[in-house]
Amino acid sequence: MSAYAPSALMGAVAMASFVAMLFFLHYWRQTSDGFFLLFAAAFGVDAVARAILALWRLPEDTEPLVYLARLVTFSLIIAAIALKNRRPQGGRRPEPRKTE
Repeated sequence: MSAYAPSALMGAVAMASFVAMLFFLHYWRQTSDGFFLLFAAAFGVDAVARAILALWRLPEDTEPLVYLARLVTFSLIIAAIALKNRRPQGGRRPEPRKTE
């Protein structure tokens, strides 16, 4: 395997995360739902972190910073899901509509 293969694969994953970010931004602009905005931010952080890993050889003492970026990414995803599933101000979820 070539010495550049891991960097090329990391660049491809960074590009995929960037494309996912663009899709979520598109859906956020259509719906104004914060869920999509938080997912776009998570994929943006992931894209930047993976692009940095693909472009630069980081010293071993900065390796924990990579995990910090992943912690931010996954925290944003968890926050988006939690905010989407929280109960409304009244404390009760609305009753589902019955179709006949």
